[in-house]
Amino acid sequence: MRRSSLGKMLLLAVPFLLTGCRDRFLVLDPAGPVAETEYNMIVLSAVLISIVVIPVIGLLIYIVRKYRDRPGNDAPYQPEWADSKRLEIVWWGIPIVIIAVLSVFTVRDTFALTQPPSDQEPVTIQVTSLDWKWMFQYPESGVATVNYAKIPAGVPVQFVLTSDAPMNSFWVPQLGGQTYTMPGMAMRMWLQADQPGTYYGHGANFTGKEFAKMEFDVIAEKPSEFKEWTKQVKESKPKMTKEDYKQLKEPGVVEEKTFSSYPSDLFKEIVMKNGGIYRKEEHQHILND
Repeated sequence: MRRSSLGKMLLLAVPFLLTGCRDRFLVLDPAGPVAETEYNMIVLSAVLISIVVIPVIGLLIYIVRKYRDRPGNDAPYQPEWADSKRLEIVWWGIPIVIIAVLSVFTVRDTFALTQPPSDQEPVTIQVTSLDWKWMFQYPESGVATVNYAKIPAGVPVQFVLTSDAPMNSFWVPQLGGQTYTMPGMAMRMWLQADQPGTYYGHGANFTGKEFAKMEFDVIAEKPSEFKEWTKQVKESKPKMTKEDYKQLKEPGVVEEKTFSSYPSDLFKEIVMKNGGIYRKEEHQHILND
């Protein structure tokens, strides 16, 4: 019976074990300073939590085994036992110390990640989540893309995020954690890719039937190649009109698109029409950057 049960459990575990063999765990494969900082926090949290979890599991197994009802059980029966001050100090003191350590590092890193991750001249990209696609605008060059973004490697990128559809969440696991995109809000996050490469991105908040197709690539190129790309886009791609954006905003799935320009103040108009006007002073410094 025991061998049969063990065999069934192993058989059920096979699909879950195999899922980890095909691809890397992107969250645990940082490719930039922001993701590296967050990865270190994950490792620190796991180590500190293990200090509590592993002994607790060990004690659970020991107590269940030692005090289980069985013939000849010689465990002492102590019905009048109340407490132990030493044990109370241990099992309250250790979690308090762990929480204190985590709090210090979390606060430190959270505030640090609100600043550019390096001293290089940053690039700003305005991101709008739609049903069910992503639009990226480059205010410095005036170009726009849909469902992919190009960035210069080794350069901090300021993503300014909003939504012209239900709330979503912008996430590039190898470059950093997720940040919500919300109608009427302009949220800021910093990311940076250390090396050229293609990094997977996805919406991390359920927004309807085609949510699973809200994928995009962040393509990091050498700064010289990035500048050449923007130049080629300006010379060879069509302009985005307000009618183009109106069609893009309609719910549906589209392929990657590239535009040489877009209507002026389009991002600001999106934020303001969805309620940003009521938080104008709060967003003004972000929208004007």
